[in-house]
Amino acid sequence: MATLLIADDHPLFREALRGAVARVLPGANLHEADSVDALYALVEAHPDADLLLLDLNMPGAQGFSALVHLRALYPQLPIVVVSAREEPAVMRRALDHGAIGFIPKSADAATLGQAIATVLDGDRWAPASALSAPAAAADEHDAAQRLRDLTPQQFRVLQMLGSGLLNKQIGYELGVSEATVKAHVTAILRKLGANNRTQAVLIAGRLALDPSAIVPPPEEGD
Repeated sequence: MATLLIADDHPLFREALRGAVARVLPGANLHEADSVDALYALVEAHPDADLLLLDLNMPGAQGFSALVHLRALYPQLPIVVVSAREEPAVMRRALDHGAIGFIPKSADAATLGQAIATVLDGDRWAPASALSAPAAAADEHDAAQRLRDLTPQQFRVLQMLGSGLLNKQIGYELGVSEATVKAHVTAILRKLGANNRTQAVLIAGRLALDPSAIVPPPEEGD
């Protein structure tokens, strides 16, 4: 029996995806996550799932960062991005970063079902406009390559840095000491080739849907 994972923070859209999957695969095992932290726990619990349907705008991640990191940790897991961002360039970037497909959230139920069936058969599915859009930029691919080396906890810390949190605040959120956070930050800077947290956030920000909107975090002793 097929196992599918659904990661989206909108309950109504998770329900729509459940319906589409039920029509294509009656009796499939479905598991859901509504945040990136929940998603990582879900994938860890089901590493051999047949497919992950991933929303780009998940709480706890920016743009394509979760897609890139999950592809590095679980290369055997097929991922289809499902998003309301339907610009051809965004769809193409998702494919370039390892998604096997891209389903616009505006797609009707029949199209959802067709797309899911296609990727479960091992083929790629995306609107034609995605395939004709320009490829992701070289600096974006470089950022993705660096991000792949982070551990899940380092990835969480980096995302919190991008949200403007200080070490003490990150420690509180993760339930660890400030010294542990500083150790994570040091490792993040080394793996990303960054001199400080501002550079680290800007490197990761190349994977955001709108990189120009990334705001550098406050500096403090790393």
